[in-house]
Amino acid sequence: MLYWLLYEQLFPQFTPFRIFGYVTFRTLAASITALLLSILLGPWFIRRLQSLQIGQHIREEGPESHQKKAGTPTMGGLLILTSVIIPTLLFTNLRNPYVWVALFGLVSYGIIGFLDDYAKVKKARNLGLTARQKLLLQILMMVCLGVWLLVLHSKGLYDTAMNVPFLKNVKPNLLIPGLLGNPWTYPLAFIFFFGFLFFVIVGSSNAVNLTDGLDGLAAGLMIVASGAMTILSYVSGHAQFAHYLGLTRLSGTAELTIFCASLTGASLGFLWYNAHPAEVFMGDVGSLALGGSLGIVSVLIKQEILLIFIGGVYVIELLSVVIQVVSFKTRGKRVFLMAPIHHHFEKKGWDETKVVVRFWIAGLVMALFALTTLKLR
Repeated sequence: MLYWLLYEQLFPQFTPFRIFGYVTFRTLAASITALLLSILLGPWFIRRLQSLQIGQHIREEGPESHQKKAGTPTMGGLLILTSVIIPTLLFTNLRNPYVWVALFGLVSYGIIGFLDDYAKVKKARNLGLTARQKLLLQILMMVCLGVWLLVLHSKGLYDTAMNVPFLKNVKPNLLIPGLLGNPWTYPLAFIFFFGFLFFVIVGSSNAVNLTDGLDGLAAGLMIVASGAMTILSYVSGHAQFAHYLGLTRLSGTAELTIFCASLTGASLGFLWYNAHPAEVFMGDVGSLALGGSLGIVSVLIKQEILLIFIGGVYVIELLSVVIQVVSFKTRGKRVFLMAPIHHHFEKKGWDETKVVVRFWIAGLVMALFALTTLKLR
């Protein structure tokens, strides 16, 4: 909005507005705006949640230390979404289709999380939507995103070839061009494409959701992950950097830098109130939306594989649940004292703050490793 008004409309009459044409300036402005919105709106938002009696319900089988958190305001993800959407609309070029794809991913998965949180509050139990309902809604939104990407691909605005760490000249195509040479293999190609999106977008959304179990854990890791995605979005959209690093470049993806910076700023501001002892929880409306956003951005900038490292702790949390469930159903035995794995360490006697900080450190190390692979190609 401000890009259109100040740069496209008023810049010819007032040359200092030239600064709004630079992605770097708008990225900084968006991150600061998101941070300030999150911090300034936080107290009012928390009071509003308290007045509506929107409190967290703790599952009985969880760690005993968590029972005292019952009643803490939840659905704080609404604050995060507000703090991301406003600066994104203000500082991005709204003619850019990638911006709208990212916003759609954020909002659609946020709506799913809201429905889940609302069901929990209404039932006054830690049971919202069923796992099947939640998964079906996530798949539906993923399919909508996938169809949108295919439409952009048909117009030459989206490339289905993704980057591979360490291998500069290897760029596998998600639509498998060889299969598309024969009309009979079209369905197989599209099944592969949407299946891949399922693992990236739905997997990322659920991974962040499962990680959101300790004060500040998911929010702190999101600062690291979205910060790394901010850097990746910038270099992927910059012609010279992308060429130098041998990255698949899509013209216009640099605008996603602003979206990712808004995610970083909003998460940082939310952490102000979510740090131990938390004054508010993000709830599913926040965790599903943030995770879905990470997935869709990685698909847009063709860094789906690096997302595994950037969100490494999220991936480990998700795998710990999968391993626990599979082991219990097949062997009747649990691998971890409790899943997700952050509860395992709590059961082993680690203080909650120690678990959170150590997981932050692990997330930062993995994100830095992911960024170093850009040069090691």
